[in-house]
Amino acid sequence: MPKLLVTGSSGLIGSEVVSHFAPAGWQVLGIDNNQRADFFGPQGDTRWNQRRLVEKYPTFEHLELDIRNREAVLKLVADTKPDLIVHAAAQPSHDLAASRPFDDFDVNAVGTLNMLEAVRRSAPDTVFVHMSTNKVYGDRPNTIRLKELETRWDYDDPTYADGIKEDFSIDQSKHSLFGASKVAGDVMVQEYGRYFGLKSCCLRGGCLTGPNHSGVELHGFLSYLVRCNLEGRTYKVFGYKGKQVRDNIHSHDVARFVEAFYRNPRCGEVYNIGGGRANSVSILEAFDRIAAISGKKMSYEYIDKNREGDHICYISDLSKMRSQYPEWDITKTLDDVFHEIYQAWRTRDG
Repeated sequence: MPKLLVTGSSGLIGSEVVSHFAPAGWQVLGIDNNQRADFFGPQGDTRWNQRRLVEKYPTFEHLELDIRNREAVLKLVADTKPDLIVHAAAQPSHDLAASRPFDDFDVNAVGTLNMLEAVRRSAPDTVFVHMSTNKVYGDRPNTIRLKELETRWDYDDPTYADGIKEDFSIDQSKHSLFGASKVAGDVMVQEYGRYFGLKSCCLRGGCLTGPNHSGVELHGFLSYLVRCNLEGRTYKVFGYKGKQVRDNIHSHDVARFVEAFYRNPRCGEVYNIGGGRANSVSILEAFDRIAAISGKKMSYEYIDKNREGDHICYISDLSKMRSQYPEWDITKTLDDVFHEIYQAWRTRDG
């Protein structure tokens, strides 16, 4: 039975990876210490998802471990020697990183180094998939010439008609401390691939979403937006006229790409993984979409200041992923994403 180790296993991507591989005959070990509840309070708590996974999948085992604990990480990888590691644990918020910089860097950069070095020492044949972020590009995407449309911003440069490619510069831009710590982890994953020959890749996520997201104001845009609509809360729009654009990829399609990479791994690769142009949506457009589903008008407040380093328009160019892994493509449409998140918040216990 092949063995998978998932960090952040109770989070959005981690839990989706568990749900994808466990029924396919894998033994799955999940690391999660519910740090999200510490970062974001009770609404960020992921214990409900942990319980769901333990109850649903007999081959899944939950491990209460902090990836900052270097000795524990080194021992676990040495003892288990997994075939595949999906490193999804992270501190994911721009705003929180500014107030807790040591926690942010220790989780995102040092925690990633702990995982990589554990693999190099004890399990060098393990395939290592790192959940990075498009925030490694900082605010440099905002230098692309834009045009203002009725409900969104869009690129006004044909070079970016299909979105942003992996060779886009990550240098000399404002990242937020979160973006900078993720850059450190991202580059280390590449380096362990290129320098030591580790089979590894960085998935620079756009807006990763889905029904198992514990969305909060500081992280989880679409999940939190839908929750606000359902509960009649006021959603705060931070700058850019509410026309800022994100490309949304369902966590299921992320898990499918992880499997494709595992079957044909490379060393030190980088992929921009998002929903692409077809799954892109602005905040204003998202308000209309969820209102049409729920029948409830969106309540929102506009704050005329954008978040530091925030993207005005970000769309991932998926051409590299599609060319190297032609068996993979987006299967969940934007409509699918909205409907699934809506149903999940209506029925969630926790």
